[in-house]
Amino acid sequence: MPTTAPQDPSQPWTRKAFLRGMTAVGLAPLVPAVLPAAAHAASAATRPGFDLVRDGVAVDVFVDAADHPAVIRAAGDLRADVERVCGVRPGLRHTLPERSTALVLVGTLGASPVIDRLAAQGRLDVRRVKGRWEASVTQVVEHPAPGVDRALVIAGSDRRGTVYGIYDTSERIGVSPWYWWADVPVEQRDAVSVPAGPFERREPSVRYRGVFINDEQNLTTWSRRTQEPDKNIGPKTYQRLFELLLRLKANYLWPAMHPYSDFFNKYRENPELADHYGIVVGSSHPEALLRNGVHEWAPWAEEHRGADGGLPVYDYTVNPAVISDYWRARARENAAYESSWTIGMRGLHDTALETKYATTTAEKVVVMNDIVADQRRILAEEVGAAAQPQIFIPYKEVLDLYNAGVQVPDDVTLIWPDDNHGNMRQLPDDAERARSGGNGIYYHLSYWGRPRSYLWLDTTQLTKVWQELRRVYEHGADRMWIFNVGDLKSIETGLSFSLDMAWDVDRWHAEDVAGFLAQWYGRQFGLLHAQEIASIRTEYYRLAAERRPEFIDRNMFSVVHHGDAAGRRMAAYDRLLERAVTLGADLPEAYRDAYYELVQYPVHGAYLMNLKYYWADRNALAVRQGRGAGANVLADLAEAAHAQEAALTERYNTKVAGGKWDGYVNPYPSQIPKAPGRPAVTRIPRQETSGLGVASEGNEIGTQRPLAFSAATRDRRFVDVFNTGFLAVDWAAEAEHPWVRLSTAGGTLTEQTRVWVGIDWARAPEGTHDVSVAFTSGALRFEVPLKVVNDGGRARRRARGFVEANGYVSIDAVHTERRVARGRARWRSVRGLGRRTAAVEAVPSTASPVTADFAARSPELRYRVRFDSTGTFPVTVFRLPSLDERGARRLAVALDDRPPTVLSGQAVATGNRGDAWARNVEEGVEKLTATVTVSAPGEHVLRVFMVDPGIAVDQIVVDTGGLPTGAYLAPPESYHPVFNPEPDAGTDAWPGLDAPSR
Repeated sequence: MPTTAPQDPSQPWTRKAFLRGMTAVGLAPLVPAVLPAAAHAASAATRPGFDLVRDGVAVDVFVDAADHPAVIRAAGDLRADVERVCGVRPGLRHTLPERSTALVLVGTLGASPVIDRLAAQGRLDVRRVKGRWEASVTQVVEHPAPGVDRALVIAGSDRRGTVYGIYDTSERIGVSPWYWWADVPVEQRDAVSVPAGPFERREPSVRYRGVFINDEQNLTTWSRRTQEPDKNIGPKTYQRLFELLLRLKANYLWPAMHPYSDFFNKYRENPELADHYGIVVGSSHPEALLRNGVHEWAPWAEEHRGADGGLPVYDYTVNPAVISDYWRARARENAAYESSWTIGMRGLHDTALETKYATTTAEKVVVMNDIVADQRRILAEEVGAAAQPQIFIPYKEVLDLYNAGVQVPDDVTLIWPDDNHGNMRQLPDDAERARSGGNGIYYHLSYWGRPRSYLWLDTTQLTKVWQELRRVYEHGADRMWIFNVGDLKSIETGLSFSLDMAWDVDRWHAEDVAGFLAQWYGRQFGLLHAQEIASIRTEYYRLAAERRPEFIDRNMFSVVHHGDAAGRRMAAYDRLLERAVTLGADLPEAYRDAYYELVQYPVHGAYLMNLKYYWADRNALAVRQGRGAGANVLADLAEAAHAQEAALTERYNTKVAGGKWDGYVNPYPSQIPKAPGRPAVTRIPRQETSGLGVASEGNEIGTQRPLAFSAATRDRRFVDVFNTGFLAVDWAAEAEHPWVRLSTAGGTLTEQTRVWVGIDWARAPEGTHDVSVAFTSGALRFEVPLKVVNDGGRARRRARGFVEANGYVSIDAVHTERRVARGRARWRSVRGLGRRTAAVEAVPSTASPVTADFAARSPELRYRVRFDSTGTFPVTVFRLPSLDERGARRLAVALDDRPPTVLSGQAVATGNRGDAWARNVEEGVEKLTATVTVSAPGEHVLRVFMVDPGIAVDQIVVDTGGLPTGAYLAPPESYHPVFNPEPDAGTDAWPGLDAPSR
């Protein structure tokens, strides 16, 4: 784990580096203060910075010709980066100059005599670098060699340590790791310097950190169109990827593996290039010993037909010798490269293990043990001691076999998979943590498969990623983290954060994950806009946590309850898009492409995907309600939103960066299952008729359910007034009492309008009142009932906590009256997690479960609630999905001092569609329901206890008789004098058909 080195706050270079690159709009290059915390400026001395370019002259870069090829190549990237900034490229030297005022010295300990000499003389402090994994130090050394006055020394403990030190320097002068893959511009300057240091990059938290290019149909399409017309992802594309990984401080790759991509080893340049760059290449769970089964098995089988001429099948119980030779050939071919060797076996192309002659679990365990032994023998014979790391991935059915007794050698790394949706299925126990091979994880930021796929946008909340990665690290999974990034693009932010965590897992905490966003976007777009972009992205993630845009479907969000819950959601999206568009317009032209790719397109695309389904749902409701012209307007709006979404994506592919990303962005790749698409709509044939129709909030049709109003929440409710035909109709509305307010009292209507109803609480009499609003057109009359509860404001004045109103209590879980820590465990807030502003999580994740005597032993959340109703009521806890396939996911709830009720959540990932696990990952929450009994009105305390650690709670709802059944979202939060003193304020519903459909 990285350690913290002291940094003298009096050092002047930090502020100077920030200010040096500031322009009139606040743009600034990347500076050390925004590099990961594992890199430390450790010098207490005040020293002048080092000029890389001054007066049009660049300082030469020296690297010993005997150093690692990866280091020499990366030194070339530093030269190119200096040229990107200043327009002049430094020279490259392999011998020291006889005379030089300044020089950049790059080298690896043990591979560069110049660096070794400086270290031996004590002039280069390598105490926290030497012998470490991928560590480096960068500092200015005076008179480092005869004839050289001053040098910026970049020294690494090994080849990648040196490479990372080089790229740290590139970042410090303003070159983003995403300069090519996201078109982040490099600010041009006449001169550039870096701090004197020393600047240390300590060992990473996780040894192997990398990505899996998977479900790469769009990447393949783009690569063939723009990079290598004769290949489906080849060396030219991989070169770009290798450079990006190193700039992100990653070191590991599972390459593309689908039928539409060329397999990695088809081109021998690929593994050679990976080794040249310093990238460790492995393979995914179905690709044992670097073999790509989907491409390579069929030709191998053709060449190894049986004595009867039959093709061998990929079944170790049928053809062990043929399969063993198949693996051996690749081990021999790639023995010279730094590789990661996946052992074990699954079926071809991500299918289940086939074992014709082993039908029971016990028999399959024996077969798997034989497979592992055979593969180990092959590696020992063909690769020898260099066959490290070796990994075993208990993915899907293989996890069941592992838990049933597969014997994985102690020096093999166990790679624990998530459920494909960001929830870790199982974490190592004490015995597994003690293994010499250690543990790692395979984690999805993108996924193709059940129950739904999410490949289009980066929609996993960073706080969700933080929560799970923090948990796996606490459980000892620190040897390897591999992230499934799909096609790579759109995952820029999530991948950067995940790799940042992998380097320094302690860098970010529960309350400041948003700090990463501000820092990261500040590095791309400048300090002036960093906080606003971070806020935009946080809200974008929150809305996706309610439902990923890739998961959107018909009738997900209610258009009739809680002030049009779907409309409120669209209003939030509309406000978010307005902010994104406004900020983008303020950026200099050079930043527009990068901003479109990283910020605006994801927000706008998610908005339109939701918008077309919103209008389609409104259209379907309009048809059921018997609307005329208005139903067709809603159909038109749904179709228009779909067309705008297509145009938005077309712009990305053909206009952004001059068409650089042609074919890369596609919400609907042909291979994706259950992708949202174009929702069907219904149009009403035109009829020369007219008529008045009315549907009030809470009713799909008609007005039977009264509009509920409470003085505690001071609600407003809507009534939809519509034309049942196509000719204009006159209408009027009149309230029974003057203290009932209407947003409009009538007019002439061709299609539809929404009337808002509210109460003038200063004039309304106290008590409970059943009143009405009448809507008329000629002889037609509709009565809309209202139930108004006015206590004269006493509940607001007296309440110390949440107040029941309109038949429910709704609580954001983070809004506690008190939190009680017990037994070395506690509840903490995780800002930006879940559907609201924050969630609460029981920590540490390694705490022991509490199964009895909760009030004395379990950490507790307390909420004060004022009830008017009495009785036994359902209480639903919205907990964020998390799994533990060797344990349980439980919490307990109680009211006052009554015995708590234990609620058990889904702990196992089934991989199915339509069951509890599938529903949880689609909705992003699991709703656990018990009952509480309110014996008397007044103040009560609702209590939530931890049973199992690592469980997170988002919202809590008590239904006292006013909630509709089957609502997707929790109702708006109830009145609270501190946390929500104006419940209906700031929640303007969707403005209706006048809303712009961008």
